[in-house]
Amino acid sequence: MDCWPLLILLLLICKNGLCQNEEVCSKTVINSCSDCIRSGPHCVWCKQLNFTKPGEQEAVRCDTRAQLMQRGCQMDEIISPENRISIVKETPLSISFNQQEPVQLSPQNISLKIRPGHSTTFSVSFKRVQGYPVDLYYLMDLSNSMKDDLDNVKGLGKDLFEALKIITEHAQIGFGAFVDKTVLPYTNTNEKKLKRPCDEDTQQCQAAFSYRHVLNMTPSEDEFKRKVTEQFISGNLDSPEGSLDAIMQAAVCGDIIGWRNSSTRLIVLTTDAGFHMAGDGKLAGILEPNDGHCHMKNNLYYKSIDMDYPSVGQLAMQLEKNNIQPIFAVTENVESVYKQLSKMIPKSEVGVLQKDSKNVVELIKSAYNRLSSKVTLTHDNLPDNVKVVYTPKCKHAGPPGSSEGVCGNVPAGEKISFEVTVVADSCMKDKSFTIRPLGIKDTLTVSLSTNCECDCNDPQDSTHPHCKGKGRVNCGICSCSEGSVGQFCECSTGDKDEHFLRASCQRDNGTECEGRGDCVCGRCKCHTTENGKFYHGDFCECDDEHCEKFQNKLCGGNGKCNCGKCECYQDYEGSACQCRVSDEGCRTLENTVCYGRGICKCNRCECNEGYQRPRCKTCLGCPDPCQTKLNCIECLGFDSGPFEKNCSVACSSSIHSEMVEEFTIASKQCQQKDSQGCWIKFNLEQLVGEDNYNAEILKERDCPQPPNITAIIGGSIASVAFLGILLLMLIKLLIYMNDLKEYKKFEKEKKKSKWAEANNPLFQDATTTIANPTFTGE
Repeated sequence: MDCWPLLILLLLICKNGLCQNEEVCSKTVINSCSDCIRSGPHCVWCKQLNFTKPGEQEAVRCDTRAQLMQRGCQMDEIISPENRISIVKETPLSISFNQQEPVQLSPQNISLKIRPGHSTTFSVSFKRVQGYPVDLYYLMDLSNSMKDDLDNVKGLGKDLFEALKIITEHAQIGFGAFVDKTVLPYTNTNEKKLKRPCDEDTQQCQAAFSYRHVLNMTPSEDEFKRKVTEQFISGNLDSPEGSLDAIMQAAVCGDIIGWRNSSTRLIVLTTDAGFHMAGDGKLAGILEPNDGHCHMKNNLYYKSIDMDYPSVGQLAMQLEKNNIQPIFAVTENVESVYKQLSKMIPKSEVGVLQKDSKNVVELIKSAYNRLSSKVTLTHDNLPDNVKVVYTPKCKHAGPPGSSEGVCGNVPAGEKISFEVTVVADSCMKDKSFTIRPLGIKDTLTVSLSTNCECDCNDPQDSTHPHCKGKGRVNCGICSCSEGSVGQFCECSTGDKDEHFLRASCQRDNGTECEGRGDCVCGRCKCHTTENGKFYHGDFCECDDEHCEKFQNKLCGGNGKCNCGKCECYQDYEGSACQCRVSDEGCRTLENTVCYGRGICKCNRCECNEGYQRPRCKTCLGCPDPCQTKLNCIECLGFDSGPFEKNCSVACSSSIHSEMVEEFTIASKQCQQKDSQGCWIKFNLEQLVGEDNYNAEILKERDCPQPPNITAIIGGSIASVAFLGILLLMLIKLLIYMNDLKEYKKFEKEKKKSKWAEANNPLFQDATTTIANPTFTGE
């Protein structure tokens, strides 16, 4: 949340005497007058000797003026550094321009010595000189869409000079032109198109360029007309142009442009398109940021294709630094764009051009009048923790502001003033900042130092009687010579150094005497409290004022506070002695106090862990006594269990038992299994105290019959044998079923086969031939 409006309002109210809030000194650790002055704007120091009482810390010398005077400090003994204003240089304001450096702002140098938190106000005067020189640089867009405008500008020289002569006899005009960066995608990089980017072959056209300076500042109308007549239209691809590149170079190349030191500097930008700005260069692979320096060679901006467009912030800073005021003369289609740009550039104006720029002269005249009649006072290089408020004193004054003060409709020759209020929040030395009117060269240098030290005019006697002749007085406090310590240097350190003595006054290496006393000769001498009592203890760690309160009374009015704890009077108790000693609210029906399971404090039971209020009868978080007392019940009732051998020692003091046929008391009933496996039934009744029970134990235990071992073994063997036979039969059945299935499958396949009836075509029956060797054939 911005607190500037509240600060401004507070400063104005207090300045007019309406601030009646009580002054408060918020002290921290105060060891000297300087510490006091640094603590807050309302803290002052009393240097009066013997102002502090015995045992009282020297920090009481630091307080508000009213409080110190109430305690008896004399007015002339109070130290409070005052603000001082010294005018180092104050040349009178010039009446008119006479070829010399005119003075339009006075004073020119002021030295401030102020106390942190205190405001100081001084007055600054301003008067615009009659006939102050004007340098006007006409910066024109020469893209193809501005062809008609260029033809008109070629004939505007006479009208421009006549308009400027009405303002001043000392006017100069320069001329420059721009299009855009000569790289894709801004400009067609075809060699033929670079040389002649215009579409029509009939018109004269110059090669594409980014920014060209055409004419230095000149008072010659003829030279202006001649140079502008030589210009021809050019062209590019996209609609936004390189306007910011051109303005930046025109602003920073002062020697090339010809800006005069003493002049109102104007740049008139005429265009019908928007503008490229920082970051757009990435479209062409240009990654190097604009450095805000002059890069002109042969009147051309030669870093155009190497360096990105400037940001609006960079441009505004350079225009302000070089006291240049831009006038954006643009067509209606981009008026809103340049009005947004004008909001970010101080001392700039926007005017709407006709389509052919015929009204440009009237536009420049009206824009100049608006710029020159508005006086804006602001600052540069303001140190940290310093605040400035400007209050205009003029007919058409703007509201007080923390960043600037504005006077409107100020004619030339009229003297106006601003009240400048400066506040420093912390101590600083040899800082400075500059105050200046926007668009004007004149400046006021403010040198600033804070007054955080005390000038007490102390005597130089190093053996002052107030310090027992062993030290000198420093703003009312003794500064002891070597070998002496103490409030009045009354202690001699002897063979021990001061560090050793002071260490003995520190508890656990902490603060010396807990910050509540002085270390005198190795022992703490405690200070008094705010109520006049003394701190006490070896290290002044105790006081009797910070005990617990009851009904807004310390220790309830029924005791005394001692070192932070209440010591109650007889018949009272409690941390704040708020209770009478009584146990009526803790009594039970059995006339016990909290059933012996807690203590009675402030007529209320404070129960042992687990037991519940109001009388500590039940314990929700305690273990079940049926289980915890089982071993004792078993040994007391049946002489068995883990405590069988030492039952009387382990159990007789906590349980009073009785064997019964049936239960007679209505209490917690338990049924537990003992070490022999028998079920024991018993009732437990908790008596007064935490581990004190009355028990009734049934004489008969429920013990189950032991198992028949023979039957178990026989049954087990029979079961195993039966299961084995059953398993074998099951396996046999599975084998049989599988064989049967395979046999049936075989039979089925056999029926389907016909190979026995088939004839093999390859088979031939055997033939037998018998020949009779004796047969002749006859």
